[in-house]
Amino acid sequence: MHAAKGFKLTSHGAAMPVVGYGTMEFPEPERAAGLVAHAIGCGYRHIDTARKYGSEAWVGEGIRASGIARDELFVTTKVTEDNARAADFARSVETSLTTLGLDYVDLLLVHWPQPRVPLAETLGALAKARRDGLTRHIGVSNYTVALLDEAVRVCPEPLVTNQIEYHAYIRQDKLLAACRRHGVLVTCHVPLARGLLLQDPVICAIAAAHGKSAAQVALRWLIQQPGVAVVPRALAAHEIEQNIDVFDFTLSDEEMRRIDVLRDKSVRVVDPQVRRPVWDVG
Repeated sequence: MHAAKGFKLTSHGAAMPVVGYGTMEFPEPERAAGLVAHAIGCGYRHIDTARKYGSEAWVGEGIRASGIARDELFVTTKVTEDNARAADFARSVETSLTTLGLDYVDLLLVHWPQPRVPLAETLGALAKARRDGLTRHIGVSNYTVALLDEAVRVCPEPLVTNQIEYHAYIRQDKLLAACRRHGVLVTCHVPLARGLLLQDPVICAIAAAHGKSAAQVALRWLIQQPGVAVVPRALAAHEIEQNIDVFDFTLSDEEMRRIDVLRDKSVRVVDPQVRRPVWDVG
């Protein structure tokens, strides 16, 4: 696992753009594909979707509308925990590819852990999708330290990332350390805490000093940490443009420390009652 080079992070042969475009809770279809195409036009090369999001069709349409060659894009999708059994998993992957209109994805993730299915069965199906050429790389999402340790142990193929909730209002030191120990990248979903960070006085003050938006500072704080990528969602053109415009400034060590302190607020914004694991604290 290496630091960003050319705005990409590398792990186990994958080269993942450090800023991606998230497509969870997308708007009406007539706008969605245009937003994806606009993101690609602004320079995004990493698009993050999932079966559970219902956005795969729009992502595929946006990719085709963009005119960008397929091999220039890094497309991620996910298999829901409802399809953790091997046969269901395989069908879900095929459905995703058909819906996207793609022959393969660049990264396939297990979306949430499923305690009712042996981890080895789900991870075995994930690894098979890679061996069958349906995805170039594989990973997990919302895995705790214990689950990640087990996943690395039982998975026949290397895991590239663990996509987790991580932002300036939640401390994830234990999980970040586990990911680094295994050479697994961290991809941050809800990196802006669903907008909560945008009014934070510390972040706003630092943003004003740099002539940047609060969102840009919150994202920059994340990607200045080793092995961390972000996939923010944005539903307005100017927000899409801002979120990838984070490579022309650097936060000082003192500014990083001022934001670090905010993590003690311990605000988790993605915490589903039905499928959540026992979260690591700190």
